[in-house]
Amino acid sequence: MATSRGGGPTAAAGGRLLGYLESRKNLAGCVAGLGGLGLTFAGAAGTYWPVVIGGLYGAAALIAPPERPRSPEFPDPEEQLEAVRTDFATLREYLGEVTLPPAAGGRLTELTDLLEALLEPGWVGDALGRDPEAVHALSRAIRQDIPEAVDTYARARWWTRLNPGTEPPERHLERQLGLLFEEADALASALRDTEARRQETHTRYLEDRRRGG
Repeated sequence: MATSRGGGPTAAAGGRLLGYLESRKNLAGCVAGLGGLGLTFAGAAGTYWPVVIGGLYGAAALIAPPERPRSPEFPDPEEQLEAVRTDFATLREYLGEVTLPPAAGGRLTELTDLLEALLEPGWVGDALGRDPEAVHALSRAIRQDIPEAVDTYARARWWTRLNPGTEPPERHLERQLGLLFEEADALASALRDTEARRQETHTRYLEDRRRGG
């Protein structure tokens, strides 16, 4: 007979039993039960020693704090930043195969140059890695916003050829890339302000230390 994947109900029951044996409730109950066993040897429990030991075990297990589930572990911002760098390289390869109008191409170059500077390893990357929201914003721009803007332009351009006279799709593309550049530029400014505040804080610390000395 074939066994189910993972060992089936027997393995699951064994895992639960092992988990309980290692739990705080069981350990607290065992300690209390040992105390009841000591009372039995001292003659204080009399003929009811099984009830005393079981009662002490059950009471201690009941009031013992429950097991705290282990918190899930997620990649920290610096690890996420490495993944974003990899995705940015993939994005650059994709953009290298796309033909854009000169104006939109210029805006895209400005945007990707700024993103590349923000993702550069070193002190800039260190500052970025300390800001999870900034890492998320860059990830969204690279993985979603820029590819969507370029892809929808390519699709709309094809339909425009079939139905001339509509609004040129490159206007929307230029506007989208401009908005994305403004977001990235605002992010760079926020990181710069954060570093400036760190510098000011260190200056005040040194001044306070000098006055205190």
